[in-house]
Amino acid sequence: MGSDSYDPNPTKAKSDQPLRAASYVRMSTEHQRYSIENQADSISNYAKSHNMEIVREYSDSGKSGLRIDGRQGLKQLLLDVDLGDCDFEIILVYDVSRWGRFQDADESAHYEYICRKAGLQVHYCAEQFANDGSPVATIVKGVKRAMAGEYSRELSTKVFAGQSRLIEKGFRQGGAAGYGLRRMLISEEGEQKGILQSGQQKSLQTDRVVLVPGPAEEVRTVNQIYHFFVERGMSESQIAEGLNERGHYRSFQRPWTRGAVREILTNEKYIGNNVFNRTSFKLKQKRVQNPEEIWVRADNVFEAIVPHELFHMAKGIIRERSRKLSDQEMLDRLKKLFLQYGYLSGLIIDETEGTPSSGAYSHRFGSLLRAYSLVGFTPDRDYRYVEINRHLRAMHPKIVAETIERIEAVGAWCEVSPATQLVNVSDEFTVAINIARHQSTGSGGSRWKVRFETGLKPDLTVAIRMDHQNQSAYDYYILPTCDVRARTLNLSSSNGLTLDAYRFDRLDRLFEMARRKPIQSVA
Repeated sequence: MGSDSYDPNPTKAKSDQPLRAASYVRMSTEHQRYSIENQADSISNYAKSHNMEIVREYSDSGKSGLRIDGRQGLKQLLLDVDLGDCDFEIILVYDVSRWGRFQDADESAHYEYICRKAGLQVHYCAEQFANDGSPVATIVKGVKRAMAGEYSRELSTKVFAGQSRLIEKGFRQGGAAGYGLRRMLISEEGEQKGILQSGQQKSLQTDRVVLVPGPAEEVRTVNQIYHFFVERGMSESQIAEGLNERGHYRSFQRPWTRGAVREILTNEKYIGNNVFNRTSFKLKQKRVQNPEEIWVRADNVFEAIVPHELFHMAKGIIRERSRKLSDQEMLDRLKKLFLQYGYLSGLIIDETEGTPSSGAYSHRFGSLLRAYSLVGFTPDRDYRYVEINRHLRAMHPKIVAETIERIEAVGAWCEVSPATQLVNVSDEFTVAINIARHQSTGSGGSRWKVRFETGLKPDLTVAIRMDHQNQSAYDYYILPTCDVRARTLNLSSSNGLTLDAYRFDRLDRLFEMARRKPIQSVA
């Protein structure tokens, strides 16, 4: 390995032995049900007709081609190539766009170059040109890579336009309904089909979703929040503390916070307005807060659960409270907060009474980091560690509740120990759910430490590896206790077949294990 030259006749074997090849396939959404199979069939036929034997397969199912993040198949392929752990000499890919529809066309070229530099040939099985290093092949690949990126840009524009039209017609686009509201599924003819529970999605493309009032108790709590804020002059923190003291918790028994109360007071969905494009994350490049003038909206399309007058009074109080602060006054309050705690974070800012929200600082000064720098604070890893752990602890009960909901949806029953959070599934097996935070190594690699509840002796441990930002699940390991003897397990990006055989992109395997089946079907 190490050559960067092309064989002018790469598929011609020096003997009758077939050339050893690896295949890589990718589909971008779960709706493309047969895309992976079609790519695999095409690659298999190509291999047979060119005297090749496929000895390894890499795949990314339901993964966007805009970024390499989350594409474990491609990452594993590149890692094997980098480590020289290759028992093949050719990589078979369906077409140029399977590397990815990157906005920088050079990125997909870079990944191909890594393979070529290791002495591996790359064949595009469905393309009409030979990837032989000729000027023609180089030009065609460059054009196709640019076209792949342009396709994503055009598709993004079309999707946004379609979403905007649906918003203007009064249909909800993604996201949880929020406290006090529920998602109602309606047919193409406008008939109500039922409430969508947490985690459920519509099954027909022609169905639509609207927001409807939730349980009466939640609606009363939402109105109490507005009355406490507008009529009694209570702060968001005081309202949160009062609700928690009375045991009026949010969904999944989460306590109220200042930020959660503020969300109730500022979201127009509570007066029946449908608002979209407040933030953008187009082409997965950078998340931005959009100015109000480019929001997409439709007013009075849902049933309001808060009087309009009350909402606008609350909005006016919040806006006036922020408007009267100059840049220097905002920085003075941030500086005071810094001196009080010794560090800063979005969570601390949002939960401190009398301080503008972290979003207000970000909007006023361009970013939170710039606001931090203006008061002399430089975030370091230790403080982020504290905030990340706090975030993950808050996530755990929600993940447990969602997992139980999915298990019960397949006909099983669950019982959770309040003390240990161990999940008993139909008295057949027990599950411990463990969240493993992502840690970066000094060399730029990734590590996740999984701790096992050895004293509780669960039958299974579900280890949820978090993404690089520790904001959402990266993947899942479903580990039988009988196969893991250690108290802790250090996972990296690649852990070998012994461990990675237990790795899954989703928890569907766990839910299938819990699924109840009629006796006749298993007899």
